[in-house]
Amino acid sequence: MFAAAHLRDARRDRAVLGAALAGLSLLAWASIAAWSGSAAGAALHHEGGSGPVVVQASLFTLGWTLMIVAMMLPSSIPLVLTFAALIRRRRQPHLLVALLLAGYLVAWAGFGLAAWILDRGIHAAVDAIPWLAAHQQVILGTTLLVAGLWQFSPLRDRCLDECRTPLGFVVARWRGTSERREALAMGIAHGAFCVGCCWSLMLVMFGVGLGSVTAMLVLGAITAAEKNLPWGRRISRPLGVLLVLCAVYAVAG
Repeated sequence: MFAAAHLRDARRDRAVLGAALAGLSLLAWASIAAWSGSAAGAALHHEGGSGPVVVQASLFTLGWTLMIVAMMLPSSIPLVLTFAALIRRRRQPHLLVALLLAGYLVAWAGFGLAAWILDRGIHAAVDAIPWLAAHQQVILGTTLLVAGLWQFSPLRDRCLDECRTPLGFVVARWRGTSERREALAMGIAHGAFCVGCCWSLMLVMFGVGLGSVTAMLVLGAITAAEKNLPWGRRISRPLGVLLVLCAVYAVAG
């Protein structure tokens, strides 16, 4: 009797948490769409908005984090549910799940800020070098080429392996001796491996602008398929070839 009730409770908790995460992702999608259509929508694009640099960086990082919640969080739901099932008998399971998610977002927010700083440097180079200003397609072509070649990288394969095995990932990193620290560290580690899988694709997304819902949907679907579907690995190489061809077209077109 107890075992049956326990299983029912676990299934219910899993369903509630899954629905909450899906709802959070939908809220992020709605927020990005509303922000993109507002007067402050320029802050979501790589051209940047107006105002002090610190304000621009902060607004972009906030928008980037919302984008990650919308695009990338759904692909991480299996890992979050696995972790939640493991710690559901702990004293503060909801806090531990929140710390896991916070660590995940910290890793991605850090990458977003670094990408914004890199982009500021590229804009400065375009302003300072007339040839680069006259051949900006080289920047797009280089971004696409890097993204395509990264799809063939063994290091990316290693990161993708970590993302595709949520149970092994959680078990390997959870000891339960320092619950809060371990939950946060696990979230950061998961975010870092997720960045390792997708950073080059995100740079392409960065160039398009965070307000492009179509690009976000396509990239989010690709990421979710790669990480969670049995045939997801088969996408990597063809996508790499497509990106390289797009790079050639961008430079030659």
